[in-house]
Amino acid sequence: MVVGLESQAPPIKVENWLRGQPLTSFQPGKVYIVEFWATWCAPCVAALSHLVQLQEKYKDSGVEIVGLAARERARTADEARSKLDAWLTEKLPNLNYRIGFDYTGEMNKLWMDPSFSVGIPTSFVVDRDGHIAFIGFPTQLDDVLPKILSGSWRTSDEAKAADTERLKANAEKREMTRKRAH
Repeated sequence: MVVGLESQAPPIKVENWLRGQPLTSFQPGKVYIVEFWATWCAPCVAALSHLVQLQEKYKDSGVEIVGLAARERARTADEARSKLDAWLTEKLPNLNYRIGFDYTGEMNKLWMDPSFSVGIPTSFVVDRDGHIAFIGFPTQLDDVLPKILSGSWRTSDEAKAADTERLKANAEKREMTRKRAH
């Protein structure tokens, strides 16, 4: 199944919740930002701090942010979980949203791979009816999120153009990676 603009959001399958209450399903009427990140990713660190601000700004508008550490590097899940917990405590003491940890690769298989997303950080926005409204960089959320909340984004030409551009850029990244591997 391809995950893209207007498709039904895949499920959240996370065994470990490091911060906040577990999210078992998307609730109708709420907008979710699902953020894929890792501690070793410098742009992710900036994005996570920005998401703290977005959560504060939009919490009364039904926005919920879910950070997913799905690419953490460690020999074991326990080692990765301990590292993440210490990192979150040190770097994001004012964290105000959920953080899930997936060491199994299941979330990448459900979200990143079928959306043709290559790198992190990657934000997925799930709109009020459970459909993907946006996939892209968290830096784009300031512009896109108000439009999603008003209901004017997902089916707009602007959204379709942004998604086409994202897919083109990701295809170019995959091709460059493939060429470097040979």
